[in-house]
Amino acid sequence: MVPAVVVIAAVAVGVFLWRKATQGGAEQVPTAMQAPASTAPAHAATTMQHPIAQAAPAPASIAPLPALDASDADTADALLALAGGHAVDGLLYRDQVIRRIVATVDALPRQSVGTNILPVKTPKGAFAVEQADGGITLSPRNVERYAPYMRVLEGVDPKALVAWYVHHYPLFQQAYRDLGYPKGYFNDRLVAAIDDMLAAPVPEAPVKLVQPKVFYRYADADLEARSAGQKMLMRLGADDEARVKTRLREIRALLTGATLPAAAASTR
Repeated sequence: MVPAVVVIAAVAVGVFLWRKATQGGAEQVPTAMQAPASTAPAHAATTMQHPIAQAAPAPASIAPLPALDASDADTADALLALAGGHAVDGLLYRDQVIRRIVATVDALPRQSVGTNILPVKTPKGAFAVEQADGGITLSPRNVERYAPYMRVLEGVDPKALVAWYVHHYPLFQQAYRDLGYPKGYFNDRLVAAIDDMLAAPVPEAPVKLVQPKVFYRYADADLEARSAGQKMLMRLGADDEARVKTRLREIRALLTGATLPAAAASTR
């Protein structure tokens, strides 16, 4: 889970992955998204760690921001345009877009992400596993399911993405306050979520799984104990995980004003 469909799509694909192929079904978005009360104190600080720079007055040609509850069409159209013609239209939910993004970003550093808050649709097809010698492992064939999301990830210009986010930041901040953090600062939560995902390990292949009930779980207790965001990244496979992390580092540097190291800046 960052503040646009391109990166969230790349990491949110793992939410349904541990279900049996026979499980599924759409879930409805709650009318009021709320953060669990037990998590609020952990990131409700009033001091801003990563403030959004004050932008210059918008040119007259740029329309003023819509109200949050009237922003879906504007936001969806902007995200589709940022995707540069890539096939994101069929992946994006077009209702409560900013609220979905904010709720997903807020949840990524925790242990689970509710499937009813995602801003993008989950992958088509059944989650693939390999079975041999009485064990279950993650199948490399899942890469095919993630390909549309990775094309979106690679197709978006990080500078344009962050510029759009900064301009629309008041809407993200309002959605975060409405989520249950009246004194919180969403950009700090976003950077924290990025940092958490960047700390995800790269599991050694083949990745062993177990299936005690309906859901698949990592056989390695340390991997299973990781945050939702880290587990989503690990499910992408080593190559795609590295590609997502490269883009996350680029976006983090732009958000915080940091200078991106030459090696990271040149890696795609």
